[in-house]
Amino acid sequence: MGFSEARFEEKEGGEMKEKPYSNKMSLKYISMAKAEKLKSLILARIQVARLNLWVTRALSMLMLLGITMQLKSLGKTVSSSRTPTSTFSYPLPPERVYENNGYLMVSSNGGLNQMRSGICDMVTVARFLNVTLIVPELDNTSFWNDYSQFADIFDVEYFIASLRDEVRILKELPPQQKEKVAESLFSMPPISWSNMTYYYNVILPRIQTNEVVHFQKTDARLANNGLPVEVQKLRCRVNYEALRFAPPIQALAEKIVRILRDKGPFLVLHLRYEMDMIAFSGCNEGCNEQEIDELTKMRYAYPWWKEKVIDSVQKRLAGLCPLTPEETALTLRALGIDHNIQVYIASGDIYGGERRLATLRAAYPNLVSSIL
Repeated sequence: MGFSEARFEEKEGGEMKEKPYSNKMSLKYISMAKAEKLKSLILARIQVARLNLWVTRALSMLMLLGITMQLKSLGKTVSSSRTPTSTFSYPLPPERVYENNGYLMVSSNGGLNQMRSGICDMVTVARFLNVTLIVPELDNTSFWNDYSQFADIFDVEYFIASLRDEVRILKELPPQQKEKVAESLFSMPPISWSNMTYYYNVILPRIQTNEVVHFQKTDARLANNGLPVEVQKLRCRVNYEALRFAPPIQALAEKIVRILRDKGPFLVLHLRYEMDMIAFSGCNEGCNEQEIDELTKMRYAYPWWKEKVIDSVQKRLAGLCPLTPEETALTLRALGIDHNIQVYIASGDIYGGERRLATLRAAYPNLVSSIL
């Protein structure tokens, strides 16, 4: 222990007595031993405290990590349990609750603008008949051989959610109704230019009887005039708000506009002079004999095009023909459009190609038909 040997002196009678000096030294050694023990105890407690501190820190980090993971998981659960709101800049409208009278399936027909207009009508019909609309299918038998479906062209999630306060829209029939239509489906083309009375008195009873009704056509199936204001408002809302292009198409459009803007002012021209349009209308002004024959054959190739024999001259005199590229050039000049402006042709291949575009290109040299 490091203690020195104690010193003693002999008393009378032979008894040994510890010297005072030796007693003091003993007390000193005892005090030193206690101090050393206390120091060791303090150091041990400090080490334990440090260990506890590190354990506490480690546990805190683990708890924070666990909370973070839980929050991330909760966020994913919440976002997946509701309609995606990434496409919305405002809260979803409250869902309209109504007694469902049945299901309406529709096959849109015609070009994109015709199909879009028809979809607006069908949403409106479904809403005022209190039925559930199935997301429309698009025409795959047109001149363009385009096999795109609704979700390829339009933002289907936005379409469904943005109209939820008016009408219930589903991507497909529920299983029970799907089994039923697999056996038998009541399909019909609604009468063109009908008013809402026709849909209330004729269509609604058929939906209530068959539960599911399929419309083969949607073009011009609802009148333009003489309809209640509420009907017209909903048609407009569908067209200008709910039918938004799918994100890839929207991104492409923004890219085209950005490229055009970088080069200065521009004018977008929907020059309606594709082969199918000229054949369908029968307006062959400026076409040669070979082209007229080709257009006539095309008109007969499509059985659902009702008019086969068309007098182009009379139709033109009645003002029922689209402007030719040459007439378009004259119109733009008459409107005072600067000849140096970019003119972007937003349409398909112009029938007759460069031969028919020559006059327009001469009047507007900065003619752009493709920029990507």
